[in-house]
Amino acid sequence: MEGQLCANVEISVKKPSGASPPSFIALLKVYRELLVTRIRNTQCLIDNLIKNDYFSTEDAEIVVQFPTQADKVRKILDLVQSKGEEVSEYFIRVLQKVTDAYYELQPWLDEIGYEPSETICSKPVVNTDPVSRYCQKLRYELGRDSKFVTSYAQREEMLLEEIYSDSIMELVSFTNESLGKVCQLEALFDDAVGLINEDGETIYVFGDAGIGKSILLQKIQSLWARKELDIGAKFFFRFRCRMFSCFKEDEAICLKDLLFKYNCYPDQDPTEVFHHILQFPHTVLFTFDGFDEIYSNFDLSSVPEMCSPNEPIHPLVLLVSLLRGKLLKGSKKILTARTGTEIQRNIIRKKVLLRGFSNNNLKEYTAMFFKDEGQRTLVLNQLEANPNLCSLCSVPLFCWIIFKCYEHFHSMFDSHELPDCSVTLTDVFLLMIEVHLNRSLKTSLLKNNTRSQAEMFKSRKETLLALGKMAYKGMENSFFIFEQEEVSSANISEEDLQLGFLRTVKGYSGCDNQSTYEFLHLTLQSFFTALFLVIEEKVGAKELLQFFNECSSTETAQHTCLHIPWLKKQLAGEDPFRNNEHFHFTNLFLCGLLSRSKQKLFRHLVLPALIKRKRKTLITYLGESMRSHLKGLTRSRLPKYNQIQVQPNFVWMLRCLYETQSEKVGKLAAKRMHANYIKLTYCNAYSADCSAISFVVHHFQKRLALDLDNNNINDYGVKQLLPCFSKLAVIRLSVNQVTDHGVRILYEELSKYQIVTFLGLYNNQITDVGAKYVAKLIEECSSLEYVKIGANKITSEGGKCLAQAIQKSKTMFEIGMWGNQVGDEGAKAFAEALRNHPRLTNVSLAFNGITTEGGKSIAEAMQHNNSVKIFWLTKNELDDEAAMSFAEMLKVNKKLVHLWLIQNQITAKGVKYLSEALKENTAIKEVCLNGNLISQEEAKAFENEERIICF
Repeated sequence: MEGQLCANVEISVKKPSGASPPSFIALLKVYRELLVTRIRNTQCLIDNLIKNDYFSTEDAEIVVQFPTQADKVRKILDLVQSKGEEVSEYFIRVLQKVTDAYYELQPWLDEIGYEPSETICSKPVVNTDPVSRYCQKLRYELGRDSKFVTSYAQREEMLLEEIYSDSIMELVSFTNESLGKVCQLEALFDDAVGLINEDGETIYVFGDAGIGKSILLQKIQSLWARKELDIGAKFFFRFRCRMFSCFKEDEAICLKDLLFKYNCYPDQDPTEVFHHILQFPHTVLFTFDGFDEIYSNFDLSSVPEMCSPNEPIHPLVLLVSLLRGKLLKGSKKILTARTGTEIQRNIIRKKVLLRGFSNNNLKEYTAMFFKDEGQRTLVLNQLEANPNLCSLCSVPLFCWIIFKCYEHFHSMFDSHELPDCSVTLTDVFLLMIEVHLNRSLKTSLLKNNTRSQAEMFKSRKETLLALGKMAYKGMENSFFIFEQEEVSSANISEEDLQLGFLRTVKGYSGCDNQSTYEFLHLTLQSFFTALFLVIEEKVGAKELLQFFNECSSTETAQHTCLHIPWLKKQLAGEDPFRNNEHFHFTNLFLCGLLSRSKQKLFRHLVLPALIKRKRKTLITYLGESMRSHLKGLTRSRLPKYNQIQVQPNFVWMLRCLYETQSEKVGKLAAKRMHANYIKLTYCNAYSADCSAISFVVHHFQKRLALDLDNNNINDYGVKQLLPCFSKLAVIRLSVNQVTDHGVRILYEELSKYQIVTFLGLYNNQITDVGAKYVAKLIEECSSLEYVKIGANKITSEGGKCLAQAIQKSKTMFEIGMWGNQVGDEGAKAFAEALRNHPRLTNVSLAFNGITTEGGKSIAEAMQHNNSVKIFWLTKNELDDEAAMSFAEMLKVNKKLVHLWLIQNQITAKGVKYLSEALKENTAIKEVCLNGNLISQEEAKAFENEERIICF
């Protein structure tokens, strides 16, 4: 009976003109079994029937006596039908109105076309369903909690809607190759894009510290609470993973308590709500923020892989079981972690890389932050003039700090300019600390505080020391949550708490009755830890270098990470720059705070001799570590080059060196590389890292090659490479978000020095505008031999410019245009460039929308070319007519060695033309025709010609 259409029975709820009223009693009889199987909540029906005097108390008691839900529904239907048409209609009206409880019946209600009568419309319907009431409460509480963002400003909260700005979100494969960008948050849950493992249940979002992982989850939470995230989730449970560190080793709770006690507790019948969640796990969305921040000595290998949803067990076991799909299988999960935290593939459904602000994102965020147009224009102009600062602003957290500091000083002194010299991350955090200390001072209405940074720090030395001491103790043990007792023991006063560096957090475990605190961001705890190491006089060499040693000690690393078999952190033996980000940031800030430029700041806080000794200890250690690190790099000998292949940890080494701002250290690093080809691919380098790269590379005395493919460099990073361009013979920037603006910088700089031989710009955001700059470079720079500019947004206009430039160049050896859209017009221009070209050897016009017309032009021009050895024309629209033209060309051209016509529209007829032509050509080694319109049976006719490859 279930699913039977209304048309199949002689019952219609819609009342035709002049017809008798429909029979609701008959309707309930016809669909009885459908209703029995889909009504899962009877209490709401009983409550409303009693409230409107349709049921008596005795009726309700009779229903409750039945043991199963199905039997209860059957009894309600019997009673309702016995009481007449009005009661039967009201029963259907409750199903229609209480959509949360009876959502499975909404299609049926639409199918029967039910429209309530005036009498029934006047009867109230109250939603007493505990599940739907809980969903309403959950939406209200999560909406309230996600409305504001706690900021670094003193006791200040900002509306999420006024501070959240889109950034680059990229779907990636298991090997971090791009699968496309996320334009709408719903796309995260859409299996049509970015799905890499259909058996996994977890969307894994990763990125650097401060890149926006937590605020992204808050945005998703806010959209869900407002019913603006249409992904079929009725329940939303969010967890901050660092809070699991608060649970004691012998603590045990059940899944119901984990969900309700630490999120939102049902007001009615929690058992029924939990039962509903167990029955419909696909309606649940979890977010787990900061998986890499869990610290615990609890050993998960000692517990069974399966666990019951009802039995108490350690919370970490519940967490891991949820992620594995052993509990609530089918639920949706988003897990965030910092770059470098590797999760086993079998739990991951999608991987999403957060890359921070693009150029346009930054402009949008600036407009959101600075409402005044004049101030906004001033800030944008200053950022444009300082690429170093611009690059830091590509990380949302650092951008917010810089803007907030600017806003504060501008309000105090009427005008304030952003720094116009090299800015390190240490400078940014020192400025932030100064702002907060400055705001805490009482000033008169007519006189602003004019204390210098050094005076401000000196006046609050005890506060800085107290905060640093607690940060240091937490960092030692990878603790990020602090109980009131720890705050008090560090001598942090109530006044210190009001500065805004710490915030209270909801207590987990046994700390519910007292305040629990955390630093507002993990990087802030790292900064205060480094500050403590500098200004605490009792810190010796061992303690000073402790966190370098933490990174280098495999044994220590294993004891400071959660023991989860499928959580794999990258370990690299004695490498002090292994990925362990909270330690890395501490080391980075230590290098910055002990730089020469900061000595003036600290001479009133610490004895100069002590600072000098600590600085010497650090510089000596950096030198030794650098030698050790560089010695372990993979090296290759290439024609003209000695190549080193570096790992992501090398970027942390460069960051630390840059923070020192020591030219001596930078020069030493360049000298010890013993290479002139630096391969920095897939190192998660972002634009600000180009300052650190330039800091070392500009010390090279000879020409060198720099490969930065597959990072996050963008236009700001290109601008920060300016000091390097006089040395670069090879520059590879493929897959790096580079736009036309970045290409213009490359043209202006590379054309000055006339030494570049290889330019790699594959898969960026380059249009015809950028293509014209590359064309000018080809024309003006006689040293340029290789250009890779495929997978961009170049049309026939840009294609013609490039082709004309190549035609004029006598030195171009290879042009890669795969995946653009130059079409037939572009193909004709390239044909003219090929005609009698003296040197062009490798050409790719694959996947460019070239049809027979363009193909014929190329084939004809190739009859007059003696230089091209390899030609890729894969994935175009070439047919048999084009194949015939290429066949005629092969009879004449005896220099071409490889011709790729894969995935075109050539049939056996076209293959025959090509096969016949090969009888007159012994030079060509292969004509690849895989993926054309040729069957295996047809291909057998060409088996004797081995150079024709059809399959």
